[in-house]
Amino acid sequence: MLHGAITALITPFTNGQINFAQYEKLIRRQIANGVGAVVPVGTTGESATLSHSEHQACIEAAVSVCKGSPVKVVAGAGSNATSEAVSLAQFAQKAGADAILCVVPYYNKPSQEGLYQHFKAIAQSVEIGVMLYNVPGRCGVDLLPQTVFRLFDELPNVIAIKEASGSVDRATMLISNRPKLQVFSGDDAINFPITACGGSGAVSVTSNLLPDLVSQLVGGDMAAARELNNKLYAINRALFIESNPIPIKAAMYLSGLLDTLEYRLPLVPPSKATMSELETVLKNYTVKGF
Repeated sequence: MLHGAITALITPFTNGQINFAQYEKLIRRQIANGVGAVVPVGTTGESATLSHSEHQACIEAAVSVCKGSPVKVVAGAGSNATSEAVSLAQFAQKAGADAILCVVPYYNKPSQEGLYQHFKAIAQSVEIGVMLYNVPGRCGVDLLPQTVFRLFDELPNVIAIKEASGSVDRATMLISNRPKLQVFSGDDAINFPITACGGSGAVSVTSNLLPDLVSQLVGGDMAAARELNNKLYAINRALFIESNPIPIKAAMYLSGLLDTLEYRLPLVPPSKATMSELETVLKNYTVKGF
Protein backbone atom coordinates (compact mmCIF):
# COMPACT_ATOMS: atom_id res chain seq x y z
CA MET A 1 0.00 0.00 0.00
CA LEU A 2 1.17 3.49 -0.87
CA HIS A 3 0.13 6.43 1.25
CA GLY A 4 0.85 9.99 2.30
CA ALA A 5 3.31 12.34 0.69
CA ILE A 6 5.17 10.91 -2.28
CA THR A 7 7.91 13.24 -3.47
CA ALA A 8 8.49 13.58 -7.21
CA LEU A 9 12.24 14.02 -6.90
CA ILE A 10 14.21 16.64 -8.80
CA THR A 11 17.44 15.52 -10.49
CA PRO A 12 20.43 17.70 -9.50
CA PHE A 13 23.06 18.47 -12.14
CA THR A 14 26.59 19.77 -11.79
CA ASN A 15 28.49 20.72 -14.95
CA GLY A 16 25.86 18.97 -17.02
CA GLN A 17 26.11 15.63 -15.22
CA ILE A 18 23.86 14.13 -12.53
CA ASN A 19 25.27 14.90 -9.10
CA PHE A 20 24.57 11.56 -7.43
CA ALA A 21 26.11 12.54 -4.10
CA GLN A 22 23.64 15.42 -3.85
CA TYR A 23 20.80 13.28 -5.19
CA GLU A 24 21.32 10.74 -2.42
CA LYS A 25 21.61 13.51 0.17
CA LEU A 26 18.27 14.92 -0.96
CA ILE A 27 16.63 11.50 -0.68
CA ARG A 28 17.97 11.02 2.84
CA ARG A 29 16.43 14.40 3.72
CA GLN A 30 13.09 13.14 2.41
CA ILE A 31 13.34 10.03 4.58
CA ALA A 32 14.13 12.14 7.64
CA ASN A 33 11.05 14.32 7.08
CA GLY A 34 8.38 11.66 6.99
CA VAL A 35 7.41 11.08 3.36
CA GLY A 36 5.79 7.80 2.40
CA ALA A 37 7.64 7.30 -0.87
CA VAL A 38 9.84 8.96 -3.46
CA VAL A 39 9.58 8.98 -7.25
CA PRO A 40 12.90 9.01 -9.09
CA VAL A 41 12.82 10.13 -12.74
CA GLY A 42 9.31 11.43 -13.08
CA THR A 43 8.43 14.69 -14.83
CA THR A 44 9.98 16.70 -12.00
CA GLY A 45 13.16 14.66 -12.37
CA GLU A 46 13.55 15.80 -16.00
CA SER A 47 13.19 12.23 -17.19
CA ALA A 48 12.54 13.38 -20.75
CA THR A 49 16.14 14.58 -21.10
CA LEU A 50 17.95 11.80 -19.24
CA SER A 51 19.67 8.99 -21.10
CA HIS A 52 18.51 5.43 -20.43
CA SER A 53 21.63 4.73 -18.40
CA GLU A 54 21.07 7.88 -16.32
CA HIS A 55 17.42 6.95 -15.81
CA GLN A 56 18.41 3.51 -14.56
CA ALA A 57 21.15 4.88 -12.33
CA CYS A 58 18.69 7.26 -10.63
CA ILE A 59 16.35 4.36 -9.86
CA GLU A 60 19.22 2.31 -8.45
CA ALA A 61 20.38 5.22 -6.29
CA ALA A 62 16.90 5.79 -4.86
CA VAL A 63 16.45 2.10 -4.05
CA SER A 64 19.86 1.95 -2.40
CA VAL A 65 19.24 5.00 -0.19
CA CYS A 66 15.72 3.94 0.81
CA LYS A 67 16.69 0.35 1.60
CA GLY A 68 16.00 -0.41 5.26
CA SER A 69 13.79 2.65 5.70
CA PRO A 70 9.97 2.79 5.64
CA VAL A 71 10.10 4.96 2.51
CA LYS A 72 9.08 3.20 -0.69
CA VAL A 73 10.41 3.80 -4.19
CA VAL A 74 7.92 4.37 -7.01
CA ALA A 75 10.16 4.42 -10.05
CA GLY A 76 9.28 6.46 -13.10
CA ALA A 77 8.81 4.01 -15.95
CA GLY A 78 6.77 5.83 -18.56
CA SER A 79 7.21 6.25 -22.28
CA ASN A 80 5.19 6.90 -25.41
CA ALA A 81 6.59 3.60 -26.74
CA THR A 82 5.08 0.61 -24.97
CA SER A 83 8.15 -1.57 -25.50
CA GLU A 84 10.36 1.07 -23.88
CA ALA A 85 8.00 1.46 -20.92
CA VAL A 86 7.99 -2.32 -20.44
CA SER A 87 11.79 -2.36 -20.47
CA LEU A 88 11.96 0.42 -17.85
CA ALA A 89 9.34 -1.30 -15.70
CA GLN A 90 11.23 -4.57 -15.76
CA PHE A 91 14.46 -2.79 -14.89
CA ALA A 92 12.78 -1.02 -11.96
CA GLN A 93 11.49 -4.32 -10.61
CA LYS A 94 14.90 -5.96 -10.93
CA ALA A 95 16.52 -2.96 -9.19
CA GLY A 96 14.22 -3.39 -6.20
CA ALA A 97 11.63 -0.64 -6.66
CA ASP A 98 8.37 -1.15 -4.78
CA ALA A 99 6.18 0.14 -7.62
CA ILE A 100 6.35 2.04 -10.89
CA LEU A 101 4.77 5.29 -12.05
CA CYS A 102 3.59 5.08 -15.67
CA VAL A 103 2.60 8.24 -17.47
CA VAL A 104 0.02 8.33 -20.26
CA PRO A 105 1.87 8.10 -23.60
CA TYR A 106 2.62 11.61 -24.83
CA TYR A 107 2.64 13.06 -28.36
CA ASN A 108 1.15 10.08 -30.21
CA LYS A 109 -2.32 10.57 -28.61
CA PRO A 110 -3.64 6.98 -28.46
CA SER A 111 -7.32 6.10 -28.16
CA GLN A 112 -8.75 4.79 -24.90
CA GLU A 113 -8.32 1.26 -26.23
CA GLY A 114 -4.71 2.07 -27.04
CA LEU A 115 -4.20 3.38 -23.51
CA TYR A 116 -5.74 0.23 -22.07
CA GLN A 117 -3.50 -2.03 -24.16
CA HIS A 118 -0.43 0.08 -23.31
CA PHE A 119 -0.93 -0.09 -19.55
CA LYS A 120 -2.02 -3.72 -19.70
CA ALA A 121 1.23 -4.69 -21.42
CA ILE A 122 3.28 -2.85 -18.80
CA ALA A 123 1.36 -4.26 -15.83
CA GLN A 124 1.60 -7.81 -17.15
CA SER A 125 5.35 -7.49 -17.63
CA VAL A 126 6.04 -7.03 -13.89
CA GLU A 127 4.76 -8.16 -10.51
CA ILE A 128 5.28 -4.92 -8.56
CA GLY A 129 2.55 -2.31 -8.19
CA VAL A 130 1.64 0.05 -11.01
CA MET A 131 0.57 3.66 -10.44
CA LEU A 132 -1.09 5.15 -13.50
CA TYR A 133 -0.27 8.80 -14.21
CA ASN A 134 -2.88 10.95 -15.90
CA VAL A 135 -1.66 14.41 -16.87
CA PRO A 136 -3.58 15.53 -19.97
CA GLY A 137 -2.05 19.01 -19.92
CA ARG A 138 1.34 17.51 -20.78
CA CYS A 139 0.34 14.41 -22.72
CA GLY A 140 -2.45 15.72 -24.94
CA VAL A 141 -4.77 12.84 -24.06
CA ASP A 142 -6.92 12.12 -21.01
CA LEU A 143 -7.01 8.70 -19.33
CA LEU A 144 -10.76 8.53 -18.78
CA PRO A 145 -12.34 6.96 -15.66
CA GLN A 146 -13.86 4.02 -17.50
CA THR A 147 -10.42 3.04 -18.80
CA VAL A 148 -8.96 3.41 -15.30
CA PHE A 149 -11.72 1.20 -13.90
CA ARG A 150 -11.12 -1.41 -16.59
CA LEU A 151 -7.40 -1.54 -15.81
CA PHE A 152 -7.98 -1.64 -12.04
CA ASP A 153 -10.61 -4.37 -12.29
CA GLU A 154 -8.66 -6.63 -14.64
CA LEU A 155 -5.03 -6.19 -13.54
CA PRO A 156 -4.32 -6.94 -9.86
CA ASN A 157 -1.08 -4.95 -9.72
CA VAL A 158 -2.67 -1.74 -11.03
CA ILE A 159 -3.15 -0.30 -7.57
CA ALA A 160 -3.07 3.49 -7.84
CA ILE A 161 -3.34 6.57 -9.99
CA LYS A 162 -1.67 9.95 -9.87
CA GLU A 163 -4.53 12.14 -11.05
CA ALA A 164 -3.08 15.37 -12.41
CA SER A 165 -5.99 16.62 -14.48
CA GLY A 166 -6.48 19.42 -11.95
CA SER A 167 -10.05 18.27 -11.33
CA VAL A 168 -11.33 17.49 -7.84
CA ASP A 169 -14.49 16.17 -9.47
CA ARG A 170 -12.45 13.64 -11.47
CA ALA A 171 -10.57 12.47 -8.38
CA THR A 172 -13.80 12.17 -6.42
CA MET A 173 -15.38 10.13 -9.21
CA LEU A 174 -12.48 7.68 -9.15
CA ILE A 175 -12.54 7.40 -5.35
CA SER A 176 -16.30 6.96 -5.08
CA ASN A 177 -16.52 4.33 -7.81
CA ARG A 178 -13.46 2.30 -6.80
CA PRO A 179 -12.82 2.80 -3.06
CA LYS A 180 -9.86 0.41 -3.08
CA LEU A 181 -8.09 2.28 -5.88
CA GLN A 182 -5.42 4.49 -4.32
CA VAL A 183 -5.99 7.95 -5.78
CA PHE A 184 -3.19 10.49 -5.34
CA SER A 185 -3.36 14.17 -6.07
CA GLY A 186 -1.00 15.17 -8.85
CA ASP A 187 -1.48 18.91 -8.32
CA ASP A 188 -0.16 20.46 -5.12
CA ALA A 189 -2.80 23.20 -5.19
CA ILE A 190 -5.56 20.63 -4.63
CA ASN A 191 -3.81 18.16 -2.33
CA PHE A 192 -6.13 19.05 0.53
CA PRO A 193 -9.51 18.69 -1.23
CA ILE A 194 -8.51 15.39 -2.81
CA THR A 195 -7.29 14.05 0.52
CA ALA A 196 -10.49 15.29 2.19
CA CYS A 197 -12.51 13.36 -0.40
CA GLY A 198 -10.75 10.13 0.50
CA GLY A 199 -7.59 10.30 -1.58
CA SER A 200 -4.54 8.34 -0.44
CA GLY A 201 -2.15 11.30 -0.52
CA ALA A 202 -0.22 13.35 -3.03
CA VAL A 203 2.59 12.89 -5.51
CA SER A 204 4.08 16.25 -4.75
CA VAL A 205 6.51 18.74 -6.23
CA THR A 206 6.33 21.04 -3.19
CA SER A 207 7.53 18.25 -0.89
CA ASN A 208 10.98 18.50 -2.47
CA LEU A 209 11.19 21.76 -0.56
CA LEU A 210 8.82 21.21 2.38
CA PRO A 211 8.46 17.45 2.90
CA ASP A 212 7.52 17.88 6.56
CA LEU A 213 4.57 20.17 5.82
CA VAL A 214 3.24 18.19 2.86
CA SER A 215 3.48 14.97 4.89
CA GLN A 216 1.45 16.60 7.67
CA LEU A 217 -1.13 17.95 5.22
CA VAL A 218 -1.98 14.54 3.80
CA GLY A 219 -1.55 12.78 7.14
CA GLY A 220 -5.23 12.53 8.03
CA ASP A 221 -5.95 15.33 10.53
CA MET A 222 -8.43 17.43 8.55
CA ALA A 223 -8.38 20.48 10.81
CA ALA A 224 -4.59 20.67 10.73
CA ALA A 225 -4.58 19.90 7.00
CA ARG A 226 -6.93 22.80 6.27
CA GLU A 227 -4.62 25.17 8.10
CA LEU A 228 -1.58 23.81 6.29
CA ASN A 229 -3.37 24.06 2.96
CA ASN A 230 -3.84 27.78 3.52
CA LYS A 231 -0.22 28.14 4.67
CA LEU A 232 1.10 26.35 1.56
CA TYR A 233 -1.06 28.20 -0.96
CA ALA A 234 1.54 30.84 -1.81
CA ILE A 235 4.42 28.43 -2.35
CA ASN A 236 2.27 25.96 -4.29
CA ARG A 237 1.31 28.77 -6.65
CA ALA A 238 4.86 30.10 -6.98
CA LEU A 239 6.28 26.69 -7.86
CA PHE A 240 4.18 26.53 -11.01
CA ILE A 241 4.54 30.04 -12.44
CA GLU A 242 6.93 28.53 -14.98
CA SER A 243 7.10 24.96 -16.26
CA ASN A 244 7.90 22.36 -13.62
CA PRO A 245 10.65 21.71 -12.50
CA ILE A 246 12.09 25.16 -13.24
CA PRO A 247 10.70 26.92 -10.13
CA ILE A 248 11.15 24.05 -7.65
CA LYS A 249 14.84 23.68 -8.47
CA ALA A 250 15.28 27.44 -8.19
CA ALA A 251 13.51 27.47 -4.81
CA MET A 252 15.71 24.64 -3.56
CA TYR A 253 18.81 26.49 -4.75
CA LEU A 254 17.70 29.67 -2.99
CA SER A 255 17.06 27.63 0.17
CA GLY A 256 20.52 26.07 0.15
CA LEU A 257 19.37 22.57 -0.80
CA LEU A 258 21.15 22.63 -4.18
CA ASP A 259 24.76 23.68 -4.73
CA THR A 260 24.18 24.55 -8.37
CA LEU A 261 21.13 25.54 -10.41
CA GLU A 262 21.21 23.61 -13.65
CA TYR A 263 18.68 22.25 -16.11
CA ARG A 264 18.82 20.25 -19.31
CA LEU A 265 17.77 22.00 -22.49
CA PRO A 266 15.15 22.79 -23.59
CA LEU A 267 14.54 23.86 -19.97
CA VAL A 268 16.35 27.04 -18.99
CA PRO A 269 16.79 28.99 -15.72
CA PRO A 270 13.83 31.02 -14.49
CA SER A 271 13.36 34.67 -15.33
CA LYS A 272 14.50 37.41 -12.96
CA ALA A 273 10.84 38.07 -12.12
CA THR A 274 10.32 34.44 -11.13
CA MET A 275 13.45 34.40 -8.99
CA SER A 276 12.32 37.58 -7.27
CA GLU A 277 8.87 36.15 -6.55
CA LEU A 278 10.37 32.93 -5.19
CA GLU A 279 12.71 34.88 -2.92
CA THR A 280 9.75 36.85 -1.56
CA VAL A 281 7.50 33.82 -1.04
CA LEU A 282 10.22 31.74 0.61
CA LYS A 283 10.49 34.28 3.43
CA ASN A 284 7.19 32.88 4.73
CA TYR A 285 8.51 29.35 5.24
CA THR A 286 11.09 27.51 7.31
CA VAL A 287 12.85 25.11 4.98
CA LYS A 288 14.53 22.33 6.92
CA GLY A 289 18.08 21.62 5.82
CA PHE A 290 20.14 18.49 6.01
